[in-house]
Amino acid sequence: MGMVAPGNYTADMVRALPDDGNRYELVDGELLVSPAPRGWHQAIVLRLGSALLAYLKQDQVGHVWLSPADISWTARDLVQPDVFVVPLDQSRTLDWAQMKHLLLVAEVLSPSTARADRFTKRRRYQRAGVPLYWIVDGDEHRVEVWTPESEEPEFESNRIVWRPAGAATPFELDLGELFQPI
Repeated sequence: MGMVAPGNYTADMVRALPDDGNRYELVDGELLVSPAPRGWHQAIVLRLGSALLAYLKQDQVGHVWLSPADISWTARDLVQPDVFVVPLDQSRTLDWAQMKHLLLVAEVLSPSTARADRFTKRRRYQRAGVPLYWIVDGDEHRVEVWTPESEEPEFESNRIVWRPAGAATPFELDLGELFQPI
């Protein structure tokens, strides 16, 4: 692929990039490239995903997925949320192209992704109407909570709560457990 002007990438162009260990994402035609995440990042992703998996076995309002993924709302978007929940009907297709309605997204910050997670991707998730977006900061041991209407985040240092529509009980996770040292 020759030189592409900034902001002119498409999802198909990103899918054609080589598998070189980097994560390639696309928001509004802007290519986001990040290296493999740190071990601490992966430990948090696994813990959060496991907690959501256990919850969703009881309250089956969706299915939890972990990156890598291939979520695309338009030809100019292609994101790989670290942890996300999709309604069961869309999840059961096992087809990324059918997974458009994300019920929850969590991005775990890494030094190389913090700016994109907090600004570029956050705004895209808000425009897509993702009801709840968590930006998990493992170094600061806190979570930024965003909704589609948020102009500023709420900061949680003790517990995160998710109340999905149709669930009998909320999902709750103590942040002391999430950020416990290995």
